[in-house]
Amino acid sequence: QVQLVESGGGLVQAGGSLRLSCAASGRTISRFPMGWFRQAPGMEREYVAAISWSGGGTYYSDSVKGRFTISRDNAKNTVYLQMNSLKPEDTAVYLCAAGGKEYGSIRPPPTYDYWGQGTQVTVSS
Repeated sequence: QVQLVESGGGLVQAGGSLRLSCAASGRTISRFPMGWFRQAPGMEREYVAAISWSGGGTYYSDSVKGRFTISRDNAKNTVYLQMNSLKPEDTAVYLCAAGGKEYGSIRPPPTYDYWGQGTQVTVSS
């Protein structure tokens, strides 16, 4: 079992930055792909970013490409999402997820077996 805890959300003005963290416990995530999703009220869950187990491969949705950067520190069992140039439409609950297959690819999107509770990001205009 893997427990994931997100942190770093908050209220920020448009154009600002936030760095989200996802700390894992219960098992190392170093061999698993990791992803970030977001859920806005009344909207479908959006697959925002993903990173391969080694960190050598990444994926970004078109809506965040060029503004967000996903990274991981396997020694700390933690994944990050650096969010720059934030827009009001980025407002959502951001959730971290861990893939269930060791050394699994991020393309196509893997099955994510473990989820955090999420952290709220609110961007004011």
